[in-house]
Amino acid sequence: MSKSIASKNAAPSNQNQAARKSTWRVVDIVVVSVLGVAIGVIFWLWSAGYGLISAFTVAFPPVGALYGGGWLIAGVLGGLVIRKPGAALYCELIAASVEGLLGTHFGFTVLLSGLVQGLGAELGFALFRYRKFNLPVALLAGALAGLAMGINDSLVWNVAWAMEWKLVYVVLAMISGAIIAGLVSWLAVRGLARTGALSNLPSRGAAIERAV
Repeated sequence: MSKSIASKNAAPSNQNQAARKSTWRVVDIVVVSVLGVAIGVIFWLWSAGYGLISAFTVAFPPVGALYGGGWLIAGVLGGLVIRKPGAALYCELIAASVEGLLGTHFGFTVLLSGLVQGLGAELGFALFRYRKFNLPVALLAGALAGLAMGINDSLVWNVAWAMEWKLVYVVLAMISGAIIAGLVSWLAVRGLARTGALSNLPSRGAAIERAV
């Protein structure tokens, strides 16, 4: 009888613990918002540099996808820092909004890009139920954000390309997303954790977590 009562009490306790982990606090909202704004400025600078990069990809435009990982950092970094549902999407959308407000030759289509790219990164964390935030998960989140970017760009910007070019673009976007957004963001979070900047966040122990 006592075992039965204990098991009944344990179930609600586990549910409450899971609810607390997924509940956003004020500090979470503030941090991810500040993070999104800061990265939005980086996005704007990254967009400014795209003109130079495109000059070197005239012969084979799909190679330009390798540059795209820079626009995917917000989603992966936000997810790794806050570690709660919606963090990746929210951070990517904030960054895209800031980029759009600062002005870019892409116009406010960056909001659509931010939405789909944020959803791609969000999926990477959701597949592990927001319980794992190691290097493979970061790489996956970056790669899925790259996949979303590649598909979106092929439908919006690269419509006239041959299917083979579009496929190459998507694959290279995934590689760029995994390396630039995934690996760099994972290393950045570990570095921030060492400084104590993440002491009030779920990612405060990132510096000592295992890579895999």
